[in-house]
This record gives sequence, structure tokens and C-alpha cells, in this order.
Amino acid sequence: MQEKATRSPKDQRNRLQKRLQRETGRAIADFSMIEDGDRVMVCLSGGKDSYTMLDMLQILQHRAPVNFELIAVNLDQKQPGFPEHVLPDYMAEQGVEFHVLEKDTYSIVKEKVPEGKTTCGLCSRLRRGILYNFAEEQGVTKIALGHHRDDILETLMLNMFHGGTLKAMPPKLFSDDGRNTVIRPLAYCREKDIAAYSELREFPIIPCNLCGSQENLQRQMVKDLLNDWDHRFPGRIENMFRSIQNVAPSHLADPRLFDFGGEVPESQPETVSPDPGYGRVDLVNL
Repeated sequence: MQEKATRSPKDQRNRLQKRLQRETGRAIADFSMIEDGDRVMVCLSGGKDSYTMLDMLQILQHRAPVNFELIAVNLDQKQPGFPEHVLPDYMAEQGVEFHVLEKDTYSIVKEKVPEGKTTCGLCSRLRRGILYNFAEEQGVTKIALGHHRDDILETLMLNMFHGGTLKAMPPKLFSDDGRNTVIRPLAYCREKDIAAYSELREFPIIPCNLCGSQENLQRQMVKDLLNDWDHRFPGRIENMFRSIQNVAPSHLADPRLFDFGGEVPESQPETVSPDPGYGRVDLVNL
């Protein structure tokens, strides 16, 4: 502990960078996110996640065994007080092709969504449509979003609790119309590592003010729950993420995924926890 406390900021940054780089590279390889000749559009919001994603992709661009281009894009949604100079100033030093798309989605969201209601749904749909169309115009082959492991688990739980579906954010997604491929290179990265790295790198963070405080959003409640579990039960979050990579359709209840009326397979072993007692203790302490 003393060694960690006395580690210099530069050493901390280097360690975090190596960890994030390793996890980003592993996700890209596991899900075939980037191929030789790809033109990857990095969607920059001005938040810690998208800055870190750009940083990791720039590093990997120089080290990966495949050649790919990077193009960075920010959507200026005309939010009041949005600091328009911050991203252009930062990107001027990065050597990456950069575009700012100016679309007044702020006025649309404020007009359509009643006061006090969640704006995220409509805002994200409008933003997605604009970015998808621009990507097609620019010959982009992959659209990179900055969602990380925590975002994926939060979405899993939100869909279970409020949508009645067992689904999360896939690390790689093909749009319904087949025009675009969305990738999430930070799928294996922990939010707390990204936050620490962003602080050490001193990225010029731009907060999203469109949503106001909205501290009672269901997503924030789920985030708080996961953070509490991560603190009280080390390893639980890792196991949760591992579970969505180790799916057993025969042990769920969706007849579209498994033929429950078919012949009994020769071997259908039960799926058990490595330590059944661990699960029981957790349930008591919830």
C-alpha cells in the first residue's frame, strides 16, 4: 500500500495506460472490431470516456499489425454554454482528422420532452441518426463509441429491471439497416480506471448539461448499486461481466433460443457456481 501511495503521477499514468491499452487491444481482437483498411470514426463528446478511447486507438494505430485510419467527430448540439473552442483546440494537437457537426438537437429535445422527464432517450436517437448519416457520407467503415464495461453492465440491469429483457450493449453491433457497424473498444475497461487515467492526462472535460442534474435517473441508481457491490464484494462485477460471455440458453427460459420440446440431449450438465456458499452469503448481505 505504501508503494502505491508513493508512486509518482507519471508512474500511475503509465500503469493505467498499459492496462487500458491491453484491455482495449483484447476487446478489439476478441470481437474483430478493426480490420486492415478500416476508416474508424471516433465519436468525441468531450467526456472522459471518448478522450480515453481516442488515446487508446491512437496508441494502437501505431502498434497494431493492421493499418487503419482515424477520423474524430464531435456533434455540437447547441446546448447553452457549450464551450465550442475546447475540442478544436485539443484536436489541433492530435494530428487526427477532425470534424464538428452543428445540429440544434437541444431545442428539439427541450420542445418534445416534458419538464422533469428524462431527455437521454430522444437525445441519443437524434445523435445516433446524425452520426450514422455522416459516417456513410465520409466512407467510414466502423463507428467507435466510448462505452465501457460499467456502461454494459448498467444497461444489462436496466433492461432486466425495467424492460423485461436479458440484453446489454454488444461490443460490436451491426445497425438494423446494415449501413453501419458500431464498435465499443473500451468494452473491457473499468470506469474507475478510465476516470483515473483521464484525471492524470488532464483531458479538457466538457460536462453534458442538457440533462440537468437528473440525479434520480434509473441509470444513476444502478450505477450506485454496482459501485456499492464493487466496494463490498470484490470480484462480483468481474463475475457479472463474465456471465454475459458465458451464456447457457438451455438454462434460461426463452423457447426461441432453445428447443425445450425437442429430444433430450445426451448430456446437459447443470451449471453451478464455483463456490455455492459465496452466492448464499451475498444474498444475505444485499
